[in-house]
Amino acid sequence: MLPAIKSQVRIILLDIEGTTTPVDFVYQTLFPYASRNLESYIREHFHEPEIISLIQYLQIQHQIDERQGLQPPAWDDRPDDESRLHSSVAYSQWLMAKDRKCTALKSLQGKIWQEGYASGELRGLVYADVPPAFERWRQQKRQICIYSSGSVLAQQLLFHSVASGDLTPYIAGFFDTRVGSKTQAESYVKIAESLACNPCNILFISDTMKEVKAAHEAGMQAILCDRDLKASQSPEANIVIIRSFDEVFLD
Repeated sequence: MLPAIKSQVRIILLDIEGTTTPVDFVYQTLFPYASRNLESYIREHFHEPEIISLIQYLQIQHQIDERQGLQPPAWDDRPDDESRLHSSVAYSQWLMAKDRKCTALKSLQGKIWQEGYASGELRGLVYADVPPAFERWRQQKRQICIYSSGSVLAQQLLFHSVASGDLTPYIAGFFDTRVGSKTQAESYVKIAESLACNPCNILFISDTMKEVKAAHEAGMQAILCDRDLKASQSPEANIVIIRSFDEVFLD
């Protein structure tokens, strides 16, 4: 067991990108798939209530971006379907190019990926140490939860379809940006409250230092997962670095 991590951990809260799943899978497989299929998906589902709602949220976010001087592509305010469709597609593509953590966009991406997983074009991917770690932690009676910028649906689809088999039965809860930003301590406080668990009994693992520090600020134990050997030593005295899940709770 890692010396700086206390044994009373009841819940292990995991990031996805760079932590359970290679970054390249997200940026070279998932994101391009969503970008290629964005317009056709919106067009096909344009009149469904949930898509109408997502487009409305996108338009609201577009107005915020304009007020903040971020210069998003112009939104055509004409009420016809084609104008709204082209505006929502152009703005969504702009958000994706900037890797924005917009909740409406993430929900839309998840729905597009759902069709890709259903057709077999997409299949989830995790590091080789993830499935045995999940089994080990379950035997230790520790709960596993996920907190990612991707929508809950996208998270579930990924873990459901990995080559080793469905991993979702191991996962007790999923959290996305509806909780809040992953770099804000308040988000982790909300997660602990929703799990009815003292933050000190939750271990958060992520490849992003700002997220690790936010979780630590909220009272959680936190580990930096540095699979690509980017950090030669811990930049914070109280932050532990691991290279794989094989280092976490082997006993």
